[in-house]
This record gives sequence, structure tokens and C-alpha cells, in this order.
Amino acid sequence: MLAESIGWSAAFILLLTLGRQVYTEWRDRSTRGLSKWLFIGQLAASTGFIVYSWLLASWVFVVTNVLILITAAIGQWVYLRNKQREEKTHTS
Repeated sequence: MLAESIGWSAAFILLLTLGRQVYTEWRDRSTRGLSKWLFIGQLAASTGFIVYSWLLASWVFVVTNVLILITAAIGQWVYLRNKQREEKTHTS
């Protein structure tokens, strides 16, 4: 029970920090300081960790990595949208 609580608490903290990064990116409408590979790498890693966690029946990590995968997909979408806006601004 203690191990599960620690796992879920850590997952919650990680998701809060990643969510905050995506929110800041969305709010600022900027890609400044972000690599285009950040969310691509996060998508790939989360997919691998989902499969790995599923094979180990580690449900804390299955759920966490599914949520991280969703966060990465949203972050990538926001990044691409912001990049497109920045390019329009520079060509106008």
C-alpha cells in the first residue's frame, strides 16, 4: 500500500509539472526555449514505457504513461501551432 501511494504521488507531481509546461507554452504562444524534439521524444518514450509497464502489470506506470502520452500529444500540437504563428509573424 505504501509503495502504491508513493507511485501515485510521484505520478501526480510529474503530470502537474508537464501540464504546467504545456500550459505555459499555450499561454505564451511561443516556442522559445523548446526543442522540436522534446514532445516527439516524450511521445516515443511514453509509448515504450506503456508497453513495458503493461507487460510488468505495473498499473501506476501504465496510467501515468498514458497520461504523459496525452500531455505530449497536446504539447506537440501547441508547439506546432505556435511555430506556425511565429512563421506567419516573421513573413508578414
